[in-house]
Parts: sequence; structure tokens; C-alpha cells
Amino acid sequence: MKKQIARLLAASALLFAMGFSHTALAADEPALKAEATVTAQADTATPPATASEPTPPAATEAKPDPAPAAAPALDSGDTAWMLTSTMLVILMTIPGLALFYGGLGRAKNMLSVLMQVFVVFSLITLLWAIYGYSLAFGGEGTFVAGFDKLFLKGIAANTLSSALPTIPEFVFVIFQATFAAITCALIVGSFAERIKFSAVLLFSALWFTFSYIPLAHMVWGGGLLAQDGALDFAGGTVVHINAGVAALVGAYVIGKRIGYGKEAMTPHNLTLTMVGASLLWVGWFGFNAGSAGAANGVAGLAFINTVFATAAATLSWIAGEAVSKGKGSMLGAASGAVAGLVAITPAAGFVGPMGSIVLGLVAGIVCLWGVNGLKRMLGADDAFDVFGVHGVGGIVGALLTAVFAAPALGGMQADDYAMGHQLWVQLKSVLLTLAWSGVVAFVAFKLVDMIVGLRVTEEEEREGLDISSHGESAYHF
Repeated sequence: MKKQIARLLAASALLFAMGFSHTALAADEPALKAEATVTAQADTATPPATASEPTPPAATEAKPDPAPAAAPALDSGDTAWMLTSTMLVILMTIPGLALFYGGLGRAKNMLSVLMQVFVVFSLITLLWAIYGYSLAFGGEGTFVAGFDKLFLKGIAANTLSSALPTIPEFVFVIFQATFAAITCALIVGSFAERIKFSAVLLFSALWFTFSYIPLAHMVWGGGLLAQDGALDFAGGTVVHINAGVAALVGAYVIGKRIGYGKEAMTPHNLTLTMVGASLLWVGWFGFNAGSAGAANGVAGLAFINTVFATAAATLSWIAGEAVSKGKGSMLGAASGAVAGLVAITPAAGFVGPMGSIVLGLVAGIVCLWGVNGLKRMLGADDAFDVFGVHGVGGIVGALLTAVFAAPALGGMQADDYAMGHQLWVQLKSVLLTLAWSGVVAFVAFKLVDMIVGLRVTEEEEREGLDISSHGESAYHF
């Protein structure tokens, strides 16, 4: 019995050795073949030239033609993902943002906030089709593109996007339209409860034309900031800083609500605000992961980073509240989530998951200060803290993108990435956005005030904009 076991073990060892040897030989086989090929080529090479056999000039040697580049082709998976992402961004705005803002206002202004977000979204979507897309993505230019694609001229159902060559251009058009629309809708939160409905629409059209379109082209359309190397994956500068600055300017120009600082102006329905924040979180996957432009690994990275940064900012915000106020709040959790979503937007496809967590933790604390300490310093009645969350969060995200995109910190940039240089590029893009949007917003608000007036009357404001502006009421008690 012992002899049989010994023979069995010996046979097993022999088989294992033979298998290992075969694996090693198989691994070496390509190298051996390559060596043999080189030897054969050397043996059959043309002998050195003699006096009777001159070597022909190198210029006359035949060279193989380079392989033609593969023509762009539609990818059904990418197209399906981009259509889904577009629907998710629409969900962010209507009803997500509308409910988030609506719950933050007073009951007498609920419908007015919903109306402003809903109609601004509709208005900007149409303006994008008429001239916005052409000016942002219809050609080359430093600040804007051109007029070649006014009214979407030259685009057919089978036309592929030059920016994303695996999807139809119509899909790219509508995806970008949703970004423009939600950016303008974000500003509504700063001057809510005291602005004329007509003023909202006129301002949105002006600001969209002279601020959003140029910045979208400068960053995503190959313009000034893109040429400088600015990193903005999904809209830290184009969307959030841009809207945040315009919101702050609007709060200053329009003025404070009647009774601000003297009367209670607490949110009337935090349940709706929480539902809105949740819809924003879900819709933001289309915003960030959709900005990869395809169903690929970058989309997966942006997706997971969006989850992690938002969760981290939620926790850091309510932790900050617990330290400063003794307890965390539902409003704080919802606001922290939005702050994290904002901050990860420019970085989503550039940083690693651990970097996104740190970025979210920082954004939660900094934006908590933005809606409290900084807001008191600025002295503006930014009704729903658009600047404190979107402006400040966008700045944090844009700058920290330069830090956490570094390969040494888990980022996705190349090994020769220069963090200091990129931080300077990011700072320049932030400063340009602050200045550009601020000036355009100020001029636009002044023009609107001259044309239709900005504020409702004191009587209308006290009555509430639901009744005075729309003749309806959200609640019937």
C-alpha cells in the first residue's frame, strides 16, 4: 500500500513538473519564434553592395500605405446610455429641482417657484435649438462658435456628432440642452418670492445668451479655457459657478424680501425638499456619468464618484451642524447632498474613488460655512442659498479637481501630470467664470429692470406670488 502511494505521488510530481515545463516553454515560444524570424531575416538579407551592385537610394524604396482610419460608426449602447442620461438630467430639473426649491419657500409662494423652474426649463430648451447649440458647438472660436447650425441646420437623423462620434448629433444636442436649461433654472432660487414672472423669463434669456453659451463653448466647445487645459468634466464652472455668481448678483440687485431678518422665513415643507434632493441625486448620474459621452469605464468611474462624494458631503454637513448647533437636520442632510453633487461635478471623470470621498467631505464643511458665515458676511438675501451651495461648491470642486486628479493621489491623469500647473489653470478658469457671469448678470438684471421691472409690489409680495402672479394656490386649508 505504501509503495502504491509512493508511486502515485511520484507520478503526480512528474506530471506537475511536465505541466510547469510546458507552460514555461509556451510562454517562451513567441520569443523563440521572434528570435528565429530575426535570424532568418538576417540570413536572407541583401548582401553588402559591391562596386557592380550599388545600393538603391532609400527614397526609392517602396513603403506600405498606412492603414486608413476607421470611419465613425453609431454605437447603439452609447446611444441608449446618452438618451437615458438626458432623461435623468430632465428628471433633475422637473420635478427634482422644482420640488427642492418649492419646499424651501413659504407656502404662499410654492406654485410660483414651481412655475419659474418649469417654464425656464421649457424656454431655454427652445432657445438652445434655435441658436444656443450653434453658438456653443457649431464651430471653432475663442468665445463662441458660429451660426452654421442655427435652427439645427444641417443635422439629420443619421448625422453623427463630431464631439461624440458614436451617437447621433440630435442626441448630443438634446443632452447639452438639458444642461443649459437646468443652469438657468438654478438661479431662480436666489430671488424667489419677490420677482416678477416676466422678469425671470427675460433675464433667463439674456443671461443664457451672453453668459452660459460663451462659457459652454470656452470649456466644452474647444474655446479659450479648453485651449488653456482647464478640467471640467460635467460643469463645475459652466453650470455651478456660473449660476451661483448670477444668483448672488441677482440677490443684491433685486434686494431683500420684505421682513427678511425680522420675520420667520423657514421652509414650509422639508418633505418635498428631501424628495427633490433625492431626485437630484438620482438624476445627477445622467449629469456626471452621462458626461463621459459613452457607456464605458469613465462613465462607471463618474457614477461611483458621484455616489461617494455625495454621501461624504451629507455626513460632513450634518456633522458640522452637530458641532455648531448641537444636532443635525433634515435640511442639512439634503443641502449637504447637493453640495457633494456640485463639488464632484467637475472632477467626476478625473479623480479616483478615494479622492471623491475626501472632496465630498471638504465640500460639505465649506458649503455649510458658505450658507451661514459667508452669507452673513455678504449680506445678501440669497433665498435658497444658490451661491452658498452651487457657487462655493463649484469653486471647491474646480480647484480640488487639480489636486485629486494627480496619479499619486489615485487620479486618472498621466504620469507626467503637473499638479501645481493644473491648479493655476483651474484658478484662472474660476476667476474668469466669476467675472464673466457677474458682469453679464448685473447688466442683464439692469436691462430687465428698465424693460419690465424686477420686483412685484409690496402688496403682491405679502399676499404671495401664487395668487398675485398666477391666480392659484398650492394648498387649500
